[in-house]
Formats: sequence, structure tokens, C-alpha cells
Amino acid sequence: MITRVRSAVSSIIGGIMASGSSAHENHPDLPLRFPYSRPDFLTLSPDEVECSADHISRPILILKEMKLPWAAGYAEVINAGKSALNEDQACCEVVELRKRPADPSSPSYTPTRRRSSLPSIQLFENLESEGNFHYWALFDGHGGSGAAVFAAKFLHLHIEEQLQEVLEILQNPSLQPPTCLGEENPIHQLHPSAGCSQRGLSRAASLRGAAGAPGSPNTMAPRFFMEKKIKQESLVVGAIENAFKEMDAHISRERMVYSISGGCTALVVVYLLGKLYVANAGDSRALIIRGGEIIPMSSSFTPESERQRLQFLAHLQPSLLGNDFTHLEFPRRVTKKELGKRMLYRDFTMNGWAYKTVQEEDLKFPLIYGEGKKARVLATIGITRGLGDHDLKVHDSDIAIKPFLSCSPEVKIYNLSQFEHGADDVMILATDGLWDVLSNQEVAEAVSGFLGNCDPDDQHRYTMAAQDLVMKARGVLRDRGWRIAGDRLGSGDDISVFIIPLMHGIKQPPPS
Repeated sequence: MITRVRSAVSSIIGGIMASGSSAHENHPDLPLRFPYSRPDFLTLSPDEVECSADHISRPILILKEMKLPWAAGYAEVINAGKSALNEDQACCEVVELRKRPADPSSPSYTPTRRRSSLPSIQLFENLESEGNFHYWALFDGHGGSGAAVFAAKFLHLHIEEQLQEVLEILQNPSLQPPTCLGEENPIHQLHPSAGCSQRGLSRAASLRGAAGAPGSPNTMAPRFFMEKKIKQESLVVGAIENAFKEMDAHISRERMVYSISGGCTALVVVYLLGKLYVANAGDSRALIIRGGEIIPMSSSFTPESERQRLQFLAHLQPSLLGNDFTHLEFPRRVTKKELGKRMLYRDFTMNGWAYKTVQEEDLKFPLIYGEGKKARVLATIGITRGLGDHDLKVHDSDIAIKPFLSCSPEVKIYNLSQFEHGADDVMILATDGLWDVLSNQEVAEAVSGFLGNCDPDDQHRYTMAAQDLVMKARGVLRDRGWRIAGDRLGSGDDISVFIIPLMHGIKQPPPS
């Protein structure tokens, strides 16, 4: 097994194995759920899609018409040969919540292309009607483009379905979410008549008289509470989190019927009732530029950043390691000549390092191996959160990697109403092809500098800024490969970028 793992490690290039799909099972006999395509809003012809896959010229694709919500800009470019096709995908929608959609989890469900959901730019200020949300998303595929294409078609529909459950509560800003739907008086306190809360009330009543209990003599700071208060925005966060889980389960079910290759990271922005909800599962990145200030709106999930979660899971369920890996981390591979010696290590309980006596068990391959962009889980994959990858296994083995990959996103909230935004204040979403070669500061300076030289009333300025940003990260093809400023190596990965102006969010009518 160790020999197989070493062979796999030696073949690693970029974010996944060089072959792109060698660790995934292939199902050539199954039909495709959706054919390969570029984002619907680009409205490319088949010939244009084919031309976009040129790994030599790497043409930068931009919007033909300014029709995305808020005049958002978009640009993308294919990789330099890492995979045959561009494995990034993107989606942008304005979704109506008034009518419950057909179940998006059904294998027979086919999403419609909502042409009316991408209105002409003159209609932007009328988009925030009751029960609508705006949606931008980037999906970075690996091991094939299937999962990314599938998620681009369906994730917003799963979010829509989840938000339907809480829409009536969200439409009443003064209403605190009831603990149980249907309670008559959910705002302040529980009543014995609320059946589902009776046990909680009885428990609280049994604690009366205890020191510090509500209503007891000599009450100091309360130690027991009748009910936890939940913010309305938490319902939106929960809806998005559940939608990611449903999306992942949806892929799992449909891959039994259709060929859905690989997996993908997901970076999603939902605008609803004056707030931006940024959900990230993977290593794509979102940041806000406001008045020259850089505000990170996502965290990158990598084998290094999630080391303790992964090691803890392996500690609880060692069978997941197939008796071939160890959950412990060492600064380098342990060799037989070091048996009995004291060597640096750490486990899931530790942020620092300590010494332990090397034993036979420590000769197994580490669960997490490598550093930075070359760090891998089970010597196979360089990300720890995303969608799909249900058939991903360690090279030439039956060890499944999916148990270590979480589909749960981190959700951050930005309240647009708390700040004034100018024409140059934007949110930038991009896949890791951009961030691999440009820092937050470099991206902010590039976008701010470009927008500062544009007419503030030019609605094309955000698409042009996205194009300029992609060009800066791709660079120019020279004798020694793609090069960017300072003769640094440019990005050889797929790059996709949204630039979303925040001032358009302020122009939305407030919720009724």
C-alpha cells in the first residue's frame, strides 16, 4: 500500500492528481445528466464553447450583454492544459419565492432557463419585490466538470426550496422565529398550551427555587432560560446550509442513474432583504472592497486549515484509514531507521508540537501530507469541503475519501444597509485560479485602480474590471510559460471572476 501511495503522491500536480480523474470511478455506460457547457448567461454558441477550450490562446470570455443583476461583471478563462475542459462553472439568478417549485431532488426534474430572471439593466431597481432573492455562484470542479455543471443547475433551486419554509417569518421583520411553527405566541414566552414546549416548561418549573433560578429568592444573574432567542438571519443561514447538504445528497442519488464526474467547491452569494449571505465550501474566495478597505468574506478550507477536524474524525473512526494511514502528523515521512527515536508530532488535540517515541504504527502514510497548495488528504485531494466526490478513492485502493470531505459551507453576513457604498465599492468572487497568483491586496489595488479610471455611469465597467483582473492573473504566454507582473509565473488553472457593485443593493426598495 505504501508503494501505491508514494506513486500517487509523486503524480500530484496542482489541486488534484495530474490525471484529474484517476481516483474517481468512471461510468461510461451511463448517460450525461447535462452536457458540458459554459455558464448560461454567457449565451455562447457551440462553436464559441469549443473555441473557449483553446489551451494555447486561452481567450478570456466576458458578457456579451450587460444583463446580470446589479450590473455585475463576469469574466473567465480556461486552464493551460491541466484538464481538457474548463472545470469552473458559474450561475447568476434572480429567484422568485412566491411559488413552491417542483422537487429539485427528483431525477426527472429539469431546471428551466430563467431568461426573465436576468432582466435588462433598466429593471435593476425593481428586482427586490416581496420574496425574491439574488444569487451569484462559482463552482470549481475537479476530476471532471460533471459535478460543477450539476451544482450550477440546481443549488439555487435547493436554496429556494429551503427558504420557502421560512418565507412568511422573514417577511415580518418584527417577528422572532417561533420555536415550533404554528405556535400562537412565539415571540416572548412559552405557554403550557404549546404542546411541543410543555416538556421544556416543566423542566424550567422544576428548577424554580434553586439558587439563581428564575423567580427564586435572592436571584442573581440568571442561570437558566426558558427559550433561546433566534435571529431571523439565522433562518437564512440555516436554509443555505441545508441546501448545500441537499445538493450533495442530490448528486449522490443521481450519479446512480447518470454520469456525473468528480466534485466541486462552491462559493455562493445570496442577497435577501437587505443582506448579503456569503457561503463558501472550498478554496474559492470572496472579498469586499469598500472605500479602499479590504473585507474578507470567506475562509479557505484546505487540508492544513482543517487538520484537526480531519484528524479527530480519523481518531474516532480509524477504520476509515484502511489500516494504511495514520491520523498523526509529522514534519516529514517517518522511516524505519527512526523507530524508537523521539520525533516531533501533533494530533487533533494540539496546535503546537511535541516529541513522541516512534513506533511501528507511525510508519503508515499520514492522513494529511504536504504543505501549502501541495497538502493532500489521503495523498489524493487538496480540498476538504465541497460537493460530489462520492466515488473518490485513494489511488489503487478501496479507501473512500468522501467521509473526510464536508459539504457544509461557512456562511458570513454583510448588512448593506449599515454602510454607504459608492460606485467603486464591490464584492469580488473568484475561484482559486486567481488567488493562487494574486493576493487580496493585489486584487483590491487592481480593481480599485481600474474602476477609478472608468466613467462611474458606465455599466460595462464591472465586466471590464473582471476581464482586466483575469488577464492580470493569467498573464502573457512567453518562452517560459504564462507570466504576470514581475515575471512571476501566471495562473495555469481555470479562473472565474464575478465583480458585484454594492451600490446597486442600496437602490433596492426596502422590504414592505
